[in-house]
Amino acid sequence: MTQHTSSEDRLVGELHEVVGEAEALLKATATSSGAGSRELRARVQASLDQARQRLHELQDKARAAGKATDAYVHTNPWQAIGMAAAVGVVIGLLLGRRR
Repeated sequence: MTQHTSSEDRLVGELHEVVGEAEALLKATATSSGAGSRELRARVQASLDQARQRLHELQDKARAAGKATDAYVHTNPWQAIGMAAAVGVVIGLLLGRRR
């Protein structure tokens, strides 16, 4: 669980960084004049706002899924072990077929 969470945290961090860099670029071009520049900045800002909202929603869903999974595994440890073993067998079979 810890490894999966740190991967999610890294991904979310990288997405935040990309949004931040895009916002910085948008601010740097704020002095550009012209109707086309203003329209482009407005579209980029709208896209950034939408991306930020989706990122927050994704974070909330990931946290909820992690908590639900953790609760399920603690409540049903043997079923979780059985599911993990079954997934391992399926992956092993699929990888064995590739050769």
